[in-house]
Amino acid sequence: MSAQHPKLLIRLRFSAAALLLALSLIPAAYLTAPVQAYAGETLVDRSLFVQNNTPGATSLYTVTFTISEPSTLGSIEMLFCSNSPLQDDSCTTPVGMDVTQAHVKGATGISNFTMFPVTTNELMLNWTPTPISFTPPHVLSFTFTNIKNPNTAGSYYLRLSTYQSTNITGPTVNFGGLAFAITSQLQISSVVPPYLTFCAAVTFPSFDCATGTGNFINFGELSSDRSSQGSSQLFVSTNASSGDTIQMYGTTMTSGNNVISALTSAGQSQPGSAQFGLNLRANTVPSIGADPVGPGSGQPASGYDTPNQYKFVSNDTIANAPVADERLYTVSYLVNIPKGQAPGIYASTLTYVCSGSF
Repeated sequence: MSAQHPKLLIRLRFSAAALLLALSLIPAAYLTAPVQAYAGETLVDRSLFVQNNTPGATSLYTVTFTISEPSTLGSIEMLFCSNSPLQDDSCTTPVGMDVTQAHVKGATGISNFTMFPVTTNELMLNWTPTPISFTPPHVLSFTFTNIKNPNTAGSYYLRLSTYQSTNITGPTVNFGGLAFAITSQLQISSVVPPYLTFCAAVTFPSFDCATGTGNFINFGELSSDRSSQGSSQLFVSTNASSGDTIQMYGTTMTSGNNVISALTSAGQSQPGSAQFGLNLRANTVPSIGADPVGPGSGQPASGYDTPNQYKFVSNDTIANAPVADERLYTVSYLVNIPKGQAPGIYASTLTYVCSGSF
């Protein structure tokens, strides 16, 4: 009867663990107030920009209009109302609105004027001692800071009136009205779910767990005259901000009570000696394996990161990535036996675990 040669089998298992975290993105949005003009008015192309339309917020206001008829300008009245934009209607003061702390941030089309708050909803701009004459069309724009919005969302109105007098008295020379809205700020909320994809197989044709094939490596008959080797692959993809870690668990090759000793520290292949180990690099002695590939930055851990150096210690970290990662690793297995190795079928089951730090 011929002697039974040792044979070697490896089964692969894998699992993934991850912490879960939901992210909320809430960007602010600045809104331009909707504006409506009214017929029969001589201040045209009117607009009002409210930087922050939130009820009760303190905001920047920009008022722009065009004087369309020849005019002598001594003062301008800006009157905020909650009921009507029309000049002949009574004006209801918007609840909560306050222009008394307003300041002029800038103006175009005019200079040398002074701004006065008259009441909580009324501003006066005047030129003293001499009114200014305009040739139409003439565009004026004023930007004010520290205006407090009305307390309640809804439609509001701004009445613009020009006077020859320097104190908004006497007949109105030009007039224009417009409407604007105070609304709650638009909020956009989204969730970026955490994910960790991890799988093991003999081979992955592409960066997709669904393409993986095989979980069983058969090394055939072992010999003390040569090394035996095989390989499998690990694929990981995650958005974990602090990266991922891959650990390995299992035993060296055993057949009943017979054992092939593991390389507990990194060492080279030595046919004729008892050795079981692995690494995650491209090797030349023997020719097996490949370096990690993919867009991520993950690398083999110490002890498993040197070509032609092999090691096996259960519970070791064999690879890690410092940031979010997508990476394909090739695990190279090396087996050597001495001449006196007992015959039998030697097997090991290895479990790979990947965890993400979110």
